[in-house]
Amino acid sequence: MNAAQLLIRCLEHEGVEYIFGVPGEENLDIMDALLDSSIEFIVTRHETNAAFMAGTYGRLTGKPGVCLSTLGPGATNLLTGVATANMDHCPIIAITGQAGLDRQHKISHQYYDLVSVYQPVTKFSTQVKKAEIIPEVIRKAVEVATSEKPGAVHIDFPEDIAAEKVEGRPLEIMAPTTMEAGERTISKAAKLIEEANRPLILAGMGITRQYATESLRNFAEKADIPVVHTFMGKGAFSFKNKLSLLTAGMSGNDYISCGFKESDLIIAIGFDISEYPPKNWNKGGKTPILHIDTEAAETDADYPVLHSVIGNLDENLKQLEKAVSPAKRDNKWAAHVREENINELNSFAEDGGFPVKPQKIIADLRSVLEEKDIVISDVGAHKMWMARMYHTFEPNTCLISNGLASMGVSVPGAIAAKMVHPERNVVAVCGDGAFQMVSAEMETAIRLNLPIIILLWRDGGYGLIEWKQLNEFHRTSHIKFGNPDFIQLAKSYGFEAFGIEKAGELKETLQKAIELKKPVLIDCPVDYRENVKLTEKLGNIFC
Repeated sequence: MNAAQLLIRCLEHEGVEYIFGVPGEENLDIMDALLDSSIEFIVTRHETNAAFMAGTYGRLTGKPGVCLSTLGPGATNLLTGVATANMDHCPIIAITGQAGLDRQHKISHQYYDLVSVYQPVTKFSTQVKKAEIIPEVIRKAVEVATSEKPGAVHIDFPEDIAAEKVEGRPLEIMAPTTMEAGERTISKAAKLIEEANRPLILAGMGITRQYATESLRNFAEKADIPVVHTFMGKGAFSFKNKLSLLTAGMSGNDYISCGFKESDLIIAIGFDISEYPPKNWNKGGKTPILHIDTEAAETDADYPVLHSVIGNLDENLKQLEKAVSPAKRDNKWAAHVREENINELNSFAEDGGFPVKPQKIIADLRSVLEEKDIVISDVGAHKMWMARMYHTFEPNTCLISNGLASMGVSVPGAIAAKMVHPERNVVAVCGDGAFQMVSAEMETAIRLNLPIIILLWRDGGYGLIEWKQLNEFHRTSHIKFGNPDFIQLAKSYGFEAFGIEKAGELKETLQKAIELKKPVLIDCPVDYRENVKLTEKLGNIFC
C-alpha cells in the first residue's frame, strides 16, 4: 500500500467514523484511499466549517473529530476552526495536504510552513517526513487530542510522502491511565467546605467532558451547595434543582454577581479561566478558591487558589462526596438569584411585541424542545441571551463556544450534532451576520438529509458590537449591513422556510418545524433594543 492508505487504515483502527473537509490536489492520494475505507468523507463548502463540524463531533463524543484540507489557502481556512476546538477543549485532528519535500526549502506555489503556522493553536503539530512513522504519528495524535485537557492536533502530510509505497500496521491502543487525588487532599478539601458558611460551586465544561455530571449532583446535594454554570458548563446541573443558580458569564453586573459577592468559598470544578475571566466575578481575589480539575489552575491574581484537588473529576467528586459531612445550609443568601432570573424569563413568555424580544424567542424555544434536544448558539448578541436565559437539564444540550468564540459555529455544529444524535431535535441559533458566513452549508445538510432547524435572529447588523458601542460611546459605528431574502435563499437550497411576522407565530412555527422532520429555516426579526435595556437593568442591581 501507499502511505495515504496506511494513514487511513490507522484512522480506521482508532475508530474514526467521519472526515470533514474539502479535497485538493495535494491530498489526492488520501481522497483515493477513502474510496476503499469504512470512513465516510463529508464534503463541506468551506474548510473552517469542516473544522467546526469536527470540533462539535469531538465535544459530543469524546473521540477526536477529523478534518482535512489541502495546503496553502485550504490549510489557512481550516486554522480558525482548529483554533476554536483547541481553546474549547474539543478533541480534533486536522490533516493538511502539503507540497512535496523537494520544494519546501524555497519559495514555492501555495507553500507555507504549516507546522509552524499551527503550532500556537494546537497541542501538537508535526509533519510526516517518512511514511514508516505514520502509525506512531496517528497513535500519538489520538492520545494527545483526547488526553486532558483535550484539544487540537495537526498533521502535515506532504504529497510525495503520501504516494510512497510502505509496509506497516496500526499500533495497539492502550487503555488511558487516570489519576486520582490522595486521601489527605480530599480530606482537606472536605474540611474547607464544612468550615465555609456560604460556599458556591462554579461548574465548568470539564464536568461534562469528564462524565462527572452525576457525581457533581450527588456532591452538591449532600453538601447543600448552590451551583452556577459557565456558558460552556451549562447542563452539568439541572435547572430543575433548587440549588441551581443558572448561568454566569455576563461581563458586567448580573443577579449571579450577588451570589459571588456573598460567597466565602468558591468551589471551581472543571473550570477554565478562558470560560469566564475571574476579574469579572472575583476582582481583587477577595474570595478564596477551591480548585477541582484535571490540571493545576492558571496563575491569575483574581483566582487565589487556597487548595487544589487534581485528577479525574468523576472519581475525585465521588471521594469528596463520601468525605464531606451532610449539611443543611441556609441558602437564602442565594435563593433570590435563581428566582429573579426565572421570573425575568417567564415575564416575557406572552409578550406580543414585534420585532420579537430575545426573552420571548428563548421562552418559546425552550417550551417546544425536549430536555435532551440540542441547541447550538452562534456568536453574537443572541449568545449572551441564550447563555443567560436558556435553561438546561442535561449536559451538552446547549453548546456555546466561549473560548475562541468564532462566528459561524452554529450551522456546521448543528450538522455534526445531528450526525451524532439523529434521534434528537437539533437547533442552530444564529444571527444574520454569522449565518451569512456559513449559509452555504445548508447544501451540506440537504445532501446528508439532516433535518436541522436554523432559528435566525435577524436584525441587519452586528448586534453584539452595537450593544457594546452604545454602552461605551452612546452611538454606533459601521455595524449595519444588508440581507438577502432568507426565505428564498433557504428554499433554493431545499430547506423549508418560514418568516415570522408577529410574536404569536413563533412558538407554533417552531413546533411545526419539529414535526416536519426536514431541514427548516425560521427567519425571526429580533428587537435588540432589549440589549441596552438589559444593561441598564443589570447596572441597577443591588445585592
